[in-house]
Amino acid sequence: MRSLFPPTPCARNDFLSQRYDADIWLKREDLSPVRSYKIRGAFNAMRKVLSESPDQRVFVAASAGNHAQGVAYVCRYFGVRGVIFMPVTTPRQKITKTEVFGGDAIEIRLVGDYFDDTLAAARRYCEEAGAHFLAPFDDADVIEGQASVGVEILAQLGRAPDVVVLPVGGGGLSAGVRSFLRAEAPDTEFWLVEPKGGASLTAALMAGEPVTLPKVDNFVDGAAVARVGEQTFAHLRDIDPGHVLVAPEDRICTTIMEMLNHEGIVLEPAGALSVDALGDIAEAIRGRTVVCVTSGGNFDFERLPEVKERAQRYSGVKKYFILRMPQRPGALRDFLELLGPDDDIARFEYLKKSARNFGSVLIGIETSRPENFDALMERMDRAGMVYTDITSDETLAEFVI
Repeated sequence: MRSLFPPTPCARNDFLSQRYDADIWLKREDLSPVRSYKIRGAFNAMRKVLSESPDQRVFVAASAGNHAQGVAYVCRYFGVRGVIFMPVTTPRQKITKTEVFGGDAIEIRLVGDYFDDTLAAARRYCEEAGAHFLAPFDDADVIEGQASVGVEILAQLGRAPDVVVLPVGGGGLSAGVRSFLRAEAPDTEFWLVEPKGGASLTAALMAGEPVTLPKVDNFVDGAAVARVGEQTFAHLRDIDPGHVLVAPEDRICTTIMEMLNHEGIVLEPAGALSVDALGDIAEAIRGRTVVCVTSGGNFDFERLPEVKERAQRYSGVKKYFILRMPQRPGALRDFLELLGPDDDIARFEYLKKSARNFGSVLIGIETSRPENFDALMERMDRAGMVYTDITSDETLAEFVI
């Protein structure tokens, strides 16, 4: 693997170490050539196939994200042809990055509106063309490749860490690293983190086997998997369920913004999972050496406004209300006089007339501290204003925010 890229950095982070009174290190997989750890599994799996079947010249992947980019990069390295299937709805930015990494070695086929359709098309092509399918996580060689993250952690740290925090999607990274370190560093403690909207490992541990989630929130697109892998679960099934954490998507946004603003580190939502979980285990890690694997940094900055919005709402410094405002001169001025010195109107939209003498207004307000809203709503109540806080209403937020 060293002929492909050097070890990714494993560096102590002073900001997080001071915050949590611990010795916290970041294993920066977001700094690999494709800005994620996926290149490792793709390299190891392709290397093994080519060593056993040198005449195999076509490899296939189905992915709209980091796996596609890792496969593309490795196809170019080995000089083989890669056919990468992506959903038609894949953002152009991801397609372009995959093309850059693969160059003339790859062909991208856009098939299906949903990933299941894309995957089915990729598997059909493999059967027809005699190509080899490279699974994103549920493959022994891929799991083994991801384990190289653990090998580097031990070499770079010079000792076994007390705690390792790993993100979980399909389970390839966590299965590989945990399996290796359990053998080489048996006293190391593991915490696994998955997004709330894709907690497939949690569901599998409850059922005793992999199950398919009925619904997945795709915001954490690098880890939002409806079903943990069969092979990966075999490596993870004995973990204490209490050591599998679930991170809310909006809270992950606060971590992304904080790492960007304080540390200048660009993390995608899945890449921020391990750092985001530190607050949940603050007592368990105090005074200990902790390694967080930041698994990816393929962040599209067009998403930044959404991430900032969700972070502000989670932090309680931004709220949205629907006001029932009387249709008379001075009504808006009366409301504005209720605002505090740190309250700022971020959105104001007249929605519709709900009655002859009243109208509905959507208003977004930003402030400096969450407690400012308690004072504002108290003033609104005293003024007899009729309002509804829709900040946490997911259905309304999807359509009007």
